[in-house]
Amino acid sequence: MKKILFMLSGVLIIYSCSSSSTQESTVDPDQVENTSTEWSVPLSEVLDGGPGRDGIPALENPTMVSADQSSILLDTDLVLGYKNGDDVRAYQHIVLDWHEIVNDNVGDVSVAITYCPLTGTGIGWDRIVDGKETTFGVSGLLYQTNLIPFDRATKSNWSQLLNESINGANLGKEADLIPLVETDWKTWKAMYPDTKIISLNTGFSRTYGVYPYVDYKTNPDAFFFPTPKDNRLPLKERVLAIIDGDKAKAYRFSDFSDSNVFKDNFDGKSYLIVGNEFFMVAFELSSSQQALTFEYTFDNASDIIVRDSNGTSYTIFGEIISGPGNTGSLTLASAFMGYWFSIPAFYETEIFESQ
Repeated sequence: MKKILFMLSGVLIIYSCSSSSTQESTVDPDQVENTSTEWSVPLSEVLDGGPGRDGIPALENPTMVSADQSSILLDTDLVLGYKNGDDVRAYQHIVLDWHEIVNDNVGDVSVAITYCPLTGTGIGWDRIVDGKETTFGVSGLLYQTNLIPFDRATKSNWSQLLNESINGANLGKEADLIPLVETDWKTWKAMYPDTKIISLNTGFSRTYGVYPYVDYKTNPDAFFFPTPKDNRLPLKERVLAIIDGDKAKAYRFSDFSDSNVFKDNFDGKSYLIVGNEFFMVAFELSSSQQALTFEYTFDNASDIIVRDSNGTSYTIFGEIISGPGNTGSLTLASAFMGYWFSIPAFYETEIFESQ
């Protein structure tokens, strides 16, 4: 174990910590491991990733630029997209690989974009905790290979994949999820040509566009830390996971080879699953929506992806664009994209099987 920790520490120090920063960053030399306080996960499985607290610096309200200033961003690069009214933003993986958390204010929403490169999971959190706004930083700790953010208000540690505080004053409190859409830059830009993206002038000297973990995301045998392995699917395959309590259901890009839209039931709830080779999204259907049929209408030129049997068209975020809309907008499910291995490490997971 010491050898594994040393090797990863070296990688992270070389790639994430060696460059000088012009952006002020609070570094606490006495990294809070809170070994004397309660943890809701086994403390023996909480591992030191190497850089220490804030060794990987989170961004706060980064400068956003227009799509035509995307510079080194390739069409195939992945982004996490968020939309609040007319404010549309894309958070590039090539930046998140180096910072893991972006604290942003998008209109009236205080959002933390959390991304763990080791589990490939991107999840949005509301930064209002107990009625007060906080920001999140990277603790340098990992649980089941997954990012442990900490909130700066109380220094409580949180599990990204469990979406809750696992240690500290906020122990047991759940993060309110903010829906994100993950897709490639070409698809997102076609949907939202007026999108903003993170400027590469972050105040940190990083080689954005160079992946900091060598062949980690393409090598199925590359793991820096011990974590449970479920071999029902290729370990590094990207899947969509719907989460409900302590259970999850996984969907694959290959599930859309016959149809781009289908309904499914999971844990007593009805869902609409929509996707193609570039994105997957899930909507939790209301009782009035369950009787509707849905047609895939995505044309690579707008964000409209489905139309229901009443003639109502919806965007990838479930917003109503046209039609009667008498059953209301579609609600994005509690779901996120990630490497397959990370889902059953946290949840009792079933895999969708097409009929």
